[in-house]
Amino acid sequence: MADGKTLKIIIAGEGGQGVQSIGELLAEAAFQGGKQALYIPNFGVEQRGGVSVAYVQIADGEIGAPKFLKADLLTVLSKRSAERTKGYIRPGTLYLYEESALKAPVIADRTVGIQGYETVAPEGFAKMVGDEAEKLAPPPADPSLRPVGIRAAATAKAELIPRVFNIIVLGAITKLIKVLPPAAVKEAIAKKFRAKFQENPELEALNFQAFAKGLTMIEAEGLQ
Repeated sequence: MADGKTLKIIIAGEGGQGVQSIGELLAEAAFQGGKQALYIPNFGVEQRGGVSVAYVQIADGEIGAPKFLKADLLTVLSKRSAERTKGYIRPGTLYLYEESALKAPVIADRTVGIQGYETVAPEGFAKMVGDEAEKLAPPPADPSLRPVGIRAAATAKAELIPRVFNIIVLGAITKLIKVLPPAAVKEAIAKKFRAKFQENPELEALNFQAFAKGLTMIEAEGLQ
């Protein structure tokens, strides 16, 4: 992050995908690391299965305004969240997208994830990957867009548990933005979910494994 630059990040997905937890954890890690951080949630109008958007700014100095028009990093986790946030793309925007074929969630089971519920009721956590999935790809119109695809949902389902999907995404974002030490983000995870981890130590291990997988998924240069 260049001197005086404010890093502008958007994470967008479906309610129940843990978008807001990603935003909160980025801001907390930045704050604990001595940086200025601002996190603003937007949940949309639907109470179940609505699009959830988190706006995060990170800077070494003062952050000038709470809102911004264009993103340095735009992360999209579903097709309709990509459509909702495409206006924030500018030349050179880093575009992190979920390749695991996600649709708007279907309320399918009663698994409660640690990522928070945003706009979906706790008793109806949304299924992440299913038979009716559709491919999400980066918009092709802007040749200056810098797309980076990851398979976070498929990896969480196959190798860990679906509820840590968003922590994989958090790891990928941490690697891309290059302004937060991974150790600081892990500390933010431990702090936010301390009570849950005390109740279930296995859940702590799964989340740290998920974060590590997100870090290793990224091979792009990231933001400078």
